[in-house]
Amino acid sequence: MSKRRSRSYTAAAAHQGGPHELGQNFLVDEATIDTITRLTESAPDPIVELCPGGGAVTVPLGESGRPMTAVELDPRHAGRLEQRTPDNVRVVREDVLRFRFPRHPHTLVGNLPFHLTTPILRRVLAAEHWRTAVLLVQWEVARRRAGVGGASMLTASWWPWYEFELHSRVPARSFRPVPSVDAGLITVHRRPRALVTEREAYQRFVKRVFTGPGRGLLRILVRTGLLNGAGAAHRLRDLGIPPDALPKDLTAEQWAQLWRLCSGPARKSRGPRDRTP
Repeated sequence: MSKRRSRSYTAAAAHQGGPHELGQNFLVDEATIDTITRLTESAPDPIVELCPGGGAVTVPLGESGRPMTAVELDPRHAGRLEQRTPDNVRVVREDVLRFRFPRHPHTLVGNLPFHLTTPILRRVLAAEHWRTAVLLVQWEVARRRAGVGGASMLTASWWPWYEFELHSRVPARSFRPVPSVDAGLITVHRRPRALVTEREAYQRFVKRVFTGPGRGLLRILVRTGLLNGAGAAHRLRDLGIPPDALPKDLTAEQWAQLWRLCSGPARKSRGPRDRTP
């Protein structure tokens, strides 16, 4: 049976039915909805929307005619979406943490529930085939994912495969119910060519560096046995990395260079011995 189209549906209707029992705050700001739509239109693949809620973003995206899958756990919202979206939109009633992503290129969109941001992000980043993600997350999470003010361990762990970009801060008043913190709009693009090939070994390396003893990369790398102390400071400087830099201070390219330094022959190379307190 054909879906009933609703041309009069607006962002203000996104939160009908009361607060989201699963902890989601619905986006009602038209300017942000327009920005998400524009960012998504720049990626031509079929769309997968995570946690669409009442459909404030789903409806305008569905009007493009592109194949679209909306993954919504709440049966009430899923039912409304099925009635309010055109035939090119398929509504899937499933938990996003269990949803099997398509095995073909696609674009992800999502207003992620704040209390589930990290587990959803981890699952998204580990998934294959999607090429661009346009996501609304907590403001502080958005800043850290984009490396503003220092990158987190999660960002550094995935930087060789993805580029993170922060677009804007979205005030709490842009949602219903109004959350206690602002949100941030980010895009994540899969790199056409990864900076590192050995994912599991590299991610173990990043964790050891972030959690290693000492302050400053030189001390951390030597004390954890990741780098020989002989000439270590000189080799770091050759990469443009100050020996006293913190893990959060490195760029994606510097992390890739540091991984190659610590996992290759240079780890055991001999040179003038540095004093490493």
